[in-house]
Amino acid sequence: MVRALLVLALLAACAPAEDPIPLPPPHAPWDYQIGGAYPPTDGVEVVVRDHGAEPVPGLYNVCYVNAFQAQPGAEQEWGDLLLRDADGEIVYDEDWGEALLDTSTGRDDIAARVNAWIDECADKGFQAVEPDNYDSFTRAPDGLLSAEDNQALIRLLSAHAHSLGLAIAQKNTAELAERRTANGLDFAVVEECGYHDSECGTYTEAFGDHVVVVEYAQEGRDRACAGWGDELSIVLRDVDVSTPDDDGYVYGTC
Repeated sequence: MVRALLVLALLAACAPAEDPIPLPPPHAPWDYQIGGAYPPTDGVEVVVRDHGAEPVPGLYNVCYVNAFQAQPGAEQEWGDLLLRDADGEIVYDEDWGEALLDTSTGRDDIAARVNAWIDECADKGFQAVEPDNYDSFTRAPDGLLSAEDNQALIRLLSAHAHSLGLAIAQKNTAELAERRTANGLDFAVVEECGYHDSECGTYTEAFGDHVVVVEYAQEGRDRACAGWGDELSIVLRDVDVSTPDDDGYVYGTC
């Protein structure tokens, strides 16, 4: 019996390890297309698109899902999962007109809906997923949400993404970057870490060079490129992440 157990242990030790989930290639040209899909510029290797869009054949495709807030006008789709204040009023991210989801009580139901989108991402052939508004707890008044609430939800999403062979990104939320391993997060998609100066370093300390950066102002792009242009994937986009057909379209690199 002991010999049999030893043989089984040796076989397990010699078994090939599971292939790691592929991450976006570091320092690769990329494009942030969550405002609408269009043919990427020549040389682009990584594209982020909404889960309703199709991936680009031959590129590394990241699937965007709004996991912690409702899209503008979609409040009725979430019902009791919306966060409400003491007066029963829906709490909004005022900058974007998005209702916050109640991750303190509705995590399982929220995860079920978001994971269904992640299933679609996998079925379409995306390689990774970007759950947006991980930092929604910072916009909730009177402590209605906590960092622990949102981390509990992201762990449900990361476990599901990994079960499908998808990588999963941490979106912004520099204060939780050091928790990336515990929360099952593989790389980072960050906005304006150059504009906010020291934040790029916070993300690289946690994720190494697996950080893709979008800046919305020339000043931020210049800082990011000066400090991190040889290491990270950096792009300048307009804040509406519009398409080339729109007058406000902006796209630039280091």
